[in-house]
Amino acid sequence: MRVLVLDTIHGGSVIASALRTQGHTVDCVDVYRGEEGIDQDTAFSRQYSCCIAPVHLDPAHPLLHAGHTIITHHQAVGILIGSDPPHPMIEITGARGKTTTAWALASLMTGPGILHTSSGTSVYPEQRISGRSGITPASLLEPAQKARSINGWFIGECSLGVSGRGDLGILTSAGDYTIARNKKSALAAKLEHLKTCRTLLLPDGIQRKDHPDQHTVSDIAVCNGTTMTYDYNGTCGSFDNPLLSLQGYREPLLTATAAACLLSIDPFPLGSFEALPGRMRSSTKDGCLIVDASNSGTTRHTTIEAARYARQMWPGALLHLVIGQDEHAVCENFPMSEIEHAILEVQPDWLTVVSRDHNPDLLCRHPGSFAASSLDEAVHSSDKKPDTILLLAVKTWR
Repeated sequence: MRVLVLDTIHGGSVIASALRTQGHTVDCVDVYRGEEGIDQDTAFSRQYSCCIAPVHLDPAHPLLHAGHTIITHHQAVGILIGSDPPHPMIEITGARGKTTTAWALASLMTGPGILHTSSGTSVYPEQRISGRSGITPASLLEPAQKARSINGWFIGECSLGVSGRGDLGILTSAGDYTIARNKKSALAAKLEHLKTCRTLLLPDGIQRKDHPDQHTVSDIAVCNGTTMTYDYNGTCGSFDNPLLSLQGYREPLLTATAAACLLSIDPFPLGSFEALPGRMRSSTKDGCLIVDASNSGTTRHTTIEAARYARQMWPGALLHLVIGQDEHAVCENFPMSEIEHAILEVQPDWLTVVSRDHNPDLLCRHPGSFAASSLDEAVHSSDKKPDTILLLAVKTWR
């Protein structure tokens, strides 16, 4: 087949390479930068069996209306994974909680396996990091192949949908936002790709009328304070974990608990699950409490919750807030208006704003504040004063 792949910078080049390996003829158009592949006019002059496009591309893009069959990057990856995927294969998508849900579920799996998240790709049971490639659909190809080669399980986190090959497809959040130049719903895109997974686990309030085997988290697991109770098809019990008092952990642990039950795994060991790096993990240095809440899902609300959590641990301590967005690319921005709201709510004693483009207006509104271009720069330059709190709330890939 002759195939046209649109968008080379969000995994399209990886998809094209995989298709060429299978003997197909592939052209690529760099729709966002125009730096790689062929140009748009050349693509119009050729005939293709299909066009592979990202879900976030403007639906009015001319090449989507050139008379070719259109499939998404996610669907193409599902086809490339093929009819013999690793087993069990669990696919995870959603606006929030994907990474924590994936790590929590992986902690319950036995035998060899591969965990792929925004934090990297890990080989189990040794939990060895083998690489890092983001969470575009194309990033699922290599770890899925590795899982199959070791005859192991595979848990894959993906942005804006899944490949659809999963034994279990998980939507972690009902949150929605617009994509494709504000013309499409991210939630609708995720649900559309989930529909071909064998079993679905969905958050409360979300349902697919066209799927025969779907489950809602609250029908399986319920959290009351710091106690989780679960009951599904003979797998029942409860556990306690202080992390359940935090919204950023309560929802992912609820989802992981329900997912484990669907996989006939007792989730009781999640009672000892610990905070992940960048997700409320705390440590001390030179007498300073450092609470790290910097990850790809950092928002105004997670920042406020992290500040509340830090002050509960060290009541009365002065707090230095490091907030903003790192120079690394993140799918969803941390808008300056949301950063401002978080600062006003937290009311820090010291403030460092991390931004790729320094915002003098924001700094002027907070006299005595500092500026940094990256999370690393902010951490290294911040004083770790005894009996104070350093709260890191920067949106970044980690």
